[in-house]
Amino acid sequence: MTGSPFIRISNVTRRFGDVVAVDDLSLDIDKGELFCLLGASGCGKTTLLRMLAGFESVDSGSIEIDGIDMSRVPPATRPVNIMFQNYALFPHMTVDSNIAYGLKRAGLPRAEIESRVTELLRLVRLSGMGGRKPHQLSGGQRQRVALARALARRPKLLLLDEPLAALDKKLREDTQFELVDIQERLETTFIVVTHDQEEAMTLASRIGVMDAGKLVQVDSPRILYDRPKNSFIADFLGTVSFLEGKVKSAKGGMLQIDGPIPVAAVDPGGFAAGDDVRMAIRPEKISLSRESGGGVNEVKVTVEDMAFTGVASNYRVAGPGGVLLKLTQPNMRRGEPALEWEETGYAAFDPADVVLLRD
Repeated sequence: MTGSPFIRISNVTRRFGDVVAVDDLSLDIDKGELFCLLGASGCGKTTLLRMLAGFESVDSGSIEIDGIDMSRVPPATRPVNIMFQNYALFPHMTVDSNIAYGLKRAGLPRAEIESRVTELLRLVRLSGMGGRKPHQLSGGQRQRVALARALARRPKLLLLDEPLAALDKKLREDTQFELVDIQERLETTFIVVTHDQEEAMTLASRIGVMDAGKLVQVDSPRILYDRPKNSFIADFLGTVSFLEGKVKSAKGGMLQIDGPIPVAAVDPGGFAAGDDVRMAIRPEKISLSRESGGGVNEVKVTVEDMAFTGVASNYRVAGPGGVLLKLTQPNMRRGEPALEWEETGYAAFDPADVVLLRD
């Protein structure tokens, strides 16, 4: 990031009795960024969102938005709006009236209110539906009405708390792209709270992963997935195989690692002969074949479990010493058929795809 951040969270802590919900957390977010706070229930992400909105006080530390300290700014006058998980639409009001509600309370002229409502309906692709009531809309349409209402007063920052959680899987996938498109067109800063890893990686330019009130890692989705800092991030961001070993040698930019499965890995620096190491490998990085290719990091395995999922099959295979590897193989390959239960084959992976963890 360059220049002054739009949001600066500095050493913020929030306690509820003996429970530390947010623990000395610092984070900078750029103007116009779509940022995701990702974590399991109870990790502190919603508490942080509520502190940004002003609904929770800060025990220590500070929050700045657009260069202004928010410590004495009440929720109603912050340049922030929030879209709640349940959408909180007024059931007796039309779509138009729901979107216009905050504008009327702010005392805007009628003509401007009508103009903004029309503009927002066009933005969320609900033109012509302004006269309907929430019960006459699909789940995805209600979500878009809630988004339009949250954007009506043109906040500098929009907070979205599990915005897609109420939608079914197919609709959620479609709506993710719509949300990104709307955010990019408006260039408004969005902070999305979610427990869904796939959702966070689809939506965000950067993700902050939280655990026990702390920010564990902040990076782009690709870096978080491909180069997690520790075992928690590796496991939380998707399926992974963990291997244990001891560095046998470190030279020429490569590590040779002894263990139940000997491994050659690219040296990221900081490791020496004799070090105990933990390694992570993503399932799509491991190939599976009936015949040996004679390459590096190849190991003979037996299929223990297999699940057909459509375009791919997920395998659990056992290698030397009973070490389990989890891998994904596409079902569109021509030539050799897929391995079945209890069949023997060869798993292999590239040294560059081995992640050395620093737990």
